[in-house]
Amino acid sequence: MQIAVIGAGPAGLSCALELTRRGKPVRLFEADSSVGGMAKSLQVWGMGVDLGPHRFFSMDRRVAQFWMEQVKEDFVLVDRLTRIFYNNTFFAYPLKPFDAFLKLGPKESLVCAASYFKAAFSRNDEEKTFTQWVSKRFGKRLYEIFFKSYSEKLWGISCDSLDADFAAQRIKGLNLYEAVKNALFKGKTKHKTLVEQFAYPNNGAGAAYEHMAQQLAALGSTLTLNCPVKRIVIKNGRACGIETEKGFFSCDQVVSTMPLTDVIDGSDAFSQEAKEASKQLSYRNTTLVYLCIDAKDVFRDNWIYVHAANLKTGRITNFRNWSPAMLRGQGQTILMLEYWSYDDDPLWSMSDTDLIALARKEIMSTGLVRLGTVGDGHVIRLHRSYPVYTSGYEVPLQMLQKAIDSIDGLTCIGRNGAFKYNNQDHSILMGLLAAENIAENVGHNLWCVNTDYDYQEGKSALSDTSNNT
Repeated sequence: MQIAVIGAGPAGLSCALELTRRGKPVRLFEADSSVGGMAKSLQVWGMGVDLGPHRFFSMDRRVAQFWMEQVKEDFVLVDRLTRIFYNNTFFAYPLKPFDAFLKLGPKESLVCAASYFKAAFSRNDEEKTFTQWVSKRFGKRLYEIFFKSYSEKLWGISCDSLDADFAAQRIKGLNLYEAVKNALFKGKTKHKTLVEQFAYPNNGAGAAYEHMAQQLAALGSTLTLNCPVKRIVIKNGRACGIETEKGFFSCDQVVSTMPLTDVIDGSDAFSQEAKEASKQLSYRNTTLVYLCIDAKDVFRDNWIYVHAANLKTGRITNFRNWSPAMLRGQGQTILMLEYWSYDDDPLWSMSDTDLIALARKEIMSTGLVRLGTVGDGHVIRLHRSYPVYTSGYEVPLQMLQKAIDSIDGLTCIGRNGAFKYNNQDHSILMGLLAAENIAENVGHNLWCVNTDYDYQEGKSALSDTSNNT
């Protein structure tokens, strides 16, 4: 059996490695010059950084075990500290009622409380949009303060046009009642979706995937870097090869992590109906601006959510607060500011010089850094990094899923490949299950991964796994 895997990110590498371990070597094709996808690591100014704050957390014991096999004991447990920047003030996140009360002031806090109780006793059960879902659990005012601005920066659409699925998958279990209980009875309750400690490889999130690539080569599979895939070749209802910039590769099975819409749009094998459905789905781009700060102790957070409407950045990461090994003995700090856009937004086409100037201006306006400490800047652009959950997106998505399922020998996985807002663990799980489907024909429904809204709740499986490693 000839197997091609497209994309060397968490999903593609996990699938390729599992297939190889099962005696089915693969050809893995990656468009970039290194592995890891959006979870890769790199060096800037002699220090290690990631493409965003990538913590690893999983409730699934198998996924945790697989990840631990890659990092061995070469990781640290990081105490998570994140805050929200709003109205020139930093609020604890997850929200702490007394912290919020003191910083919002008594008048605003009373408005928030009244809004919360109004929502709690409301008979309106409609939860189709992000606005409705969050407002019902927090009240309209807390939604406006702590959710609306950031979410609209991230997605580039009104929260009234954002599907409730995003909220249900990412913030389930967070509500004001739980926050109050946690404040009054410390140690007895915790915010289930936001673990207070996470595992992180000493040399960055990408270290796990670099190790996977090394294992692939040792076991006889082939990884080709700098090799974008143009399209998947489908004949008579079956995937039979891939066309790359380096030529054609014939195969019996194709596992794709390339954007789902590209798979549909790139082949005449799919109906016009499927192509029209593909046009209804979109992806959001990310621009990362790294700033070198001439100081060690800038702020203690791992990252900060920026809810200030007057700032374009949505999140600021401090890589000095992750792993000491990433610092490479340097005395500076690298901060990373994230900006989100669509292809036709001016921000996406802005020059590196202008982006760095914007980031410098915005980081100074937060008061997080001292005057004169901001040095060089570095820009990285990530095209189509987030699938956008526009309200009603599940209808065209289901049409595309049906179209893919009609093609023998074709599997689509990963954040972009499945059009799912996956964490690392979701994509690894997709990869492992896809490998089982191909090797053993077991029939896992991969579209269901990361649709269980309770998935992120509870105790991390790493705590048990690490004790047995």
